[in-house]
Amino acid sequence: MRAAHYSPLLIFGLVVALLAGLPVASVGLNLLAGGTSATWAHMVQTVLPEYILNSLWLCLGVGCGVGVIGVATAWLTAMHDFPGRRFFEWALILPLAMPAYVMAYVYTDFLQFVGPVQTALRDTFGWEHGDYWFPDIRTLPGAMLMFVCVLYPYVYLLARTAFLERASGMLEAARTLGMGSWRAFFAVSLPLARPAIVAGVALALMETLADYGTVAYFAVNTFTTGIYRAWFSLGDRVAAAQLAAMLLGFVLFLLMAERVSRGRARYNNTTGRNRPMAGARLGGLHATLAVLACTLPLLLGFVLPAFLLLKMALAEGDAQFGQRFMMLSRNSFVLAGATALIGVLLALMMSYGARLSKSTFASALNRIVGLGYAVPGAVIAVGVLIPVTRLDNWLAGQWEHWFGTNPGLLLTGGMAALIYAYLVRFLAVALHTVESSLAKITLNMDDAARSLGLGQGETLRRVHMPMLRGSLFTAGLLVFVDVMKELPATLVMRPFNFDTLATQAYTLASDERLAEASTASLAIVAVGLLPLIALSRQISAARRR
Repeated sequence: MRAAHYSPLLIFGLVVALLAGLPVASVGLNLLAGGTSATWAHMVQTVLPEYILNSLWLCLGVGCGVGVIGVATAWLTAMHDFPGRRFFEWALILPLAMPAYVMAYVYTDFLQFVGPVQTALRDTFGWEHGDYWFPDIRTLPGAMLMFVCVLYPYVYLLARTAFLERASGMLEAARTLGMGSWRAFFAVSLPLARPAIVAGVALALMETLADYGTVAYFAVNTFTTGIYRAWFSLGDRVAAAQLAAMLLGFVLFLLMAERVSRGRARYNNTTGRNRPMAGARLGGLHATLAVLACTLPLLLGFVLPAFLLLKMALAEGDAQFGQRFMMLSRNSFVLAGATALIGVLLALMMSYGARLSKSTFASALNRIVGLGYAVPGAVIAVGVLIPVTRLDNWLAGQWEHWFGTNPGLLLTGGMAALIYAYLVRFLAVALHTVESSLAKITLNMDDAARSLGLGQGETLRRVHMPMLRGSLFTAGLLVFVDVMKELPATLVMRPFNFDTLATQAYTLASDERLAEASTASLAIVAVGLLPLIALSRQISAARRR
């Protein structure tokens, strides 16, 4: 038993956990060691209150928006029957393929003064400039709308599962006591689904706080834009670390708020009846309203922006579509493919190590690695660059001392440091997927394999790997797509003259070349659809069962 506690896989997991926690520790150590810089003092007096206020308003607006839309669409598709419901069950997750910064570019082009909407209004009513008022999308409320449109599926997926699985017997009991559908929803279903709803809202808010492209393009000053400005414009890593620490504090607050709010409340199903209830058939006006309620978020979050992207890409796409576009695609695919491959291998080794050791320590190591997904990309970029740059300079000095030549920056000058940052951020995605699948394989199979003389490695290769093949592919695909869409860390850490589809879309949009940015943006969305197609097939298959 003691040998299992100190197995090579457990030591390997400890090393991975330390490397995953290094960026956050680096931010904290630089915050403590750096003192209060002049840049930080200046920001406290000028822009820091704006960063805090904008971040709070974003969290409030996005939290309310995704909560209302996600819960409403989940309740309609899970507990009611209306025309098109089976289509909406899976189609409502499609906005997850649309990065928020891509949405920002599309709607800016669509709604700007020379865009098709305002042009059509002027042509129809004969208006001139100054004759009418039109809302500006590039504002704080506009940023809220972008995030709500693409992030509500987090709440939708978790809330829908909770509505389908939790205590159908309680709903039947509520109806026998004379409760109507609305009263039963607020008194029974909503409280039971609260943990899932809050978890979905927390995921959406973490994505909101981690975003850089949308808020930077809309000129909404938040912590991510401040980190980028402090590091690159002002050249002050201490100020960047201090802002990163505050942003990390926001994220930790979100993670702890729900646990504190629960108190000692429990959300267990005590009826023993978990089968989904037959959906209430809606007709007439109620059916029309249900269709509209599901159509509007899908239209705004995916159908309209995808159509506009395709139209712009075909009509006025990137003028450098040929060789330049292929190079950008190659860079993106190499980064995403390498990260996905390494991430799946690390996740498999850590999951299998925890399974073999059966210790709390191994599970704690996996949880530490899993926290990386909650850390914004801008924080990870700062946390990686500080220690890796020091290591790079030390290695260059040692190389010059030994061989008489300076090799330059070996890690930060190439893709190694960037892939490391991606792994810290997205290894949790692969780890959770592999752990969930491995947990479904009974331990009796391990015992049977050992009784036949198979060692741990052979058991993994011959017994577990064939059963995990599908989940390993899914884990790799999820990491691949996340890396393709990632912007903040890529902007900060990419090597010189090394661009990806995400950075190309951001650069072109920043130069107001929105039509040209549509080509790279459309490619990112197309890749993002791959895991959603697989997920939609699982939803349809589960419904048929």
